[in-house]
Amino acid sequence: MQIGVVFPQSELGGDVGALRAYGEAVDGLGFGHLLAYDHVVGADPTVHRGWAGPYDIATTFHEPFVMFGFLAAITSLELVTGIIILPQRQTVLVAKQAAEVDLLTQGRFRLGVGLGWNAVEYEALGKSFGDRGRRLGPQIELLRRLWTEDSVTHDGPDDTITGAGLAPPPVQRPIPVWVGGQSDPAYRRIGRLADGWFPQVPPGEHLDRALGIVATAATDAGRDPATIGMEGRVGWQPDHDLFVHQVERWRSAGATHVGINTMGAGLAGVDDHIAALATATQLVGVAP
Repeated sequence: MQIGVVFPQSELGGDVGALRAYGEAVDGLGFGHLLAYDHVVGADPTVHRGWAGPYDIATTFHEPFVMFGFLAAITSLELVTGIIILPQRQTVLVAKQAAEVDLLTQGRFRLGVGLGWNAVEYEALGKSFGDRGRRLGPQIELLRRLWTEDSVTHDGPDDTITGAGLAPPPVQRPIPVWVGGQSDPAYRRIGRLADGWFPQVPPGEHLDRALGIVATAATDAGRDPATIGMEGRVGWQPDHDLFVHQVERWRSAGATHVGINTMGAGLAGVDDHIAALATATQLVGVAP
């Protein structure tokens, strides 16, 4: 099981020095990957009365593809989007950006995608929120064509391409596509299409149920469920025994990856985040 980290987007702000220090430290500690969330804009609660989202206009988010170009130059980490909100973005542009990150990292890249939850953000990007679930599957299929075919022609309800292709191509052809979500349709989509997935439930009854749906959908699509990766997430906490227990629960559940998340743990700055991760390596190690 590969152990990585969740980049503390909302707690390091726009400090480029903190970003560099964090990336270099995570790499130096031996973690396998760095995962980053995606939000392009935040909603203003003074305009959107009763706003109940976990993030708003004051919450900082680096743009993942651009940030990964920076991190690719200073680390040897695998970089992971967890997740890019794909239906609010142009499919061909995402294919190009992902191919570039894959090239710059020399193939150490996973593209995690999902639907997102923020209608305000969809509106700002000129994309429909209500039918985003319908669009995600065809987008994944089109991404793979763009990464593996020199010239693509596609005429669909949402994307039209006539004899066009990407150059330079990615190292991985295709780039692994991992999918998020916590509904039955999402689990079936994962089984049909995904190279891996990010469960949003902990190991136990709910995860077992989700794994069953994923496995059935994979088998129905002629795929081997055992080839679908799974990345769990464990929040950092001062109760070290409980932290280790949670990591080991994911290992026992068959996770291929786990990400340690230090956001929301009451850490004051980048040095505290790094110190927590250093302690984590002593508790659980970082080797597969």
